[in-house]
Amino acid sequence: MSFSNFASSLCLITFSLLLQAVFGAGPNFHFCSTPDNFTANSPYESNLNKLTSYLYYQSPTTGFGKGSRGHYPDQTYGLALCRGDVSPSDCKTCVVEASSEIRKRCPYNKAAIIWYDNCLLKYSNNEFFGQIDNINKFYMWNVHVVSEPVPFNEKTKELLSQLANEARATPKLFATGELELGNSTKLYSLVQCTQDLSSDVCKKCLDGIIGELPSCCDGKQGGRVVSGSCNFIYEIYPFVNA
Repeated sequence: MSFSNFASSLCLITFSLLLQAVFGAGPNFHFCSTPDNFTANSPYESNLNKLTSYLYYQSPTTGFGKGSRGHYPDQTYGLALCRGDVSPSDCKTCVVEASSEIRKRCPYNKAAIIWYDNCLLKYSNNEFFGQIDNINKFYMWNVHVVSEPVPFNEKTKELLSQLANEARATPKLFATGELELGNSTKLYSLVQCTQDLSSDVCKKCLDGIIGELPSCCDGKQGGRVVSGSCNFIYEIYPFVNA
């Protein structure tokens, strides 16, 4: 099994990192595996149905779920991750939607992954737990550019690296933070790993995608690098001094 082996880039004209996702909003991106497929009503499909049902019942409690169903050669592995600050009800809503939508987009693929603002869902016929997924990756960015990109890029990387260190020390492998940029704007950032990764592997994953900041978002007012194992988000927004 392999997923489409490339990093795709998306451009957002309006891009809010305050991230209050609206129910019914479409996914940000997805990949279907090639060339492995299963047939309708097969043991693999039965195991996949059981797995996705398990994931959307397990995930809301802690924001993360993983598991497997069946036995070789029809065993399927999967995980669901919700953004670290969403409520259990929003988490469940997102994972249920993701489970339904990915089966429409990848109906007979043995492996697939789909991302929403609030969650991601991934499954495969090969065990992938604990491994960094750098194959499934995409970029998003704000089209607007800051006036002084060099110092802005340095501050963005500094904040993201700080948050990567904080995230590795938390049970959710999740951290958010902000940094004042002058008198009228703040830089807001978020980093997160899937919780099948160890602390050290999470840090390695985040360091890797933070290193892609120049390729993704050089001087852009907002951006994301999202992989199958970790992601970061940043944006600048105005604030009013008290």
